[in-house]
Amino acid sequence: MERLRAELSHLLGEPLSRLECVSETPETTLWSVYDARGTAMPLLAKCYAAPGVASRIAWKMSLLARYATVRMPAVYGVITHEGITGQDVLIIERLRGVSVEAPARTPQRWAQLKEEIIEALLSWHQIDSQGCVGDVDSTQENRWPVWYRQRIDVLWSTVSKLKSGSLTMQDNRLLFRSREALPRLFDNFTDTCVLVHGNFTLGSMLKDARSDRLSAVMNPGAILWAPREYDLFRLQEQGMSESLLWHYLQRAPVAESFLWRRWLYILWNEVARLVSCGRMNRPAFDAAAKALLPWL
Repeated sequence: MERLRAELSHLLGEPLSRLECVSETPETTLWSVYDARGTAMPLLAKCYAAPGVASRIAWKMSLLARYATVRMPAVYGVITHEGITGQDVLIIERLRGVSVEAPARTPQRWAQLKEEIIEALLSWHQIDSQGCVGDVDSTQENRWPVWYRQRIDVLWSTVSKLKSGSLTMQDNRLLFRSREALPRLFDNFTDTCVLVHGNFTLGSMLKDARSDRLSAVMNPGAILWAPREYDLFRLQEQGMSESLLWHYLQRAPVAESFLWRRWLYILWNEVARLVSCGRMNRPAFDAAAKALLPWL
């Protein structure tokens, strides 16, 4: 933390009194920044465990902001560490509001908030990729099932060499079976790729604390072009997430086969997390494995 404080002090041109951790995940750590007088500055520093991600996310945020109907945090700068040890840092605007995870005051307000969220998501989902698919820095002209198979093959090859002990023999058997079942799981897949947020959860949105109106969307993922269903699979938890998912599907349905592909996405998303930062969400992995098993 002291190294980060020194780097930010140098970049901002003034000494900082302290940093305060706002949230931490296996991939990122978010810090509040305080000036020499101890006053919170209107910016946040987001550290990424994997190199190169901060620059990709900065570009992705600028693209999402171009087409957004809701506010996205401004990007003030990126700190990279080419050739030396250190986490890359994304410096972004600090926005006011509370997480959408906080329940709305009334059912009517929740219904209105869901409409605003879906409108924001559809503003990106109407931008066609013109046949492209993939990450911010490695898009290609391809079909989603083919590109996703490539992604899984890379993850499988990498995780097979890891010696972290996070995956059991049973886990590896299930991952192998899911790879073998890909042609069947993506049978007759025809959805086109669109601009996606890439990390769409209730926690990636802010609302006004008084009115429960949507105020901002944050924390996008590195995947740029993908089918709409890839923005929906994280909304699997019972309660508000599931309610938002079904409300979206009423407005803009996706293929029925998404009902089982979403568990495939969750499963390999946790593998990607394990590969990139050495940790994964074991409960999420186990729940997805249990739900996907009947379809294998």
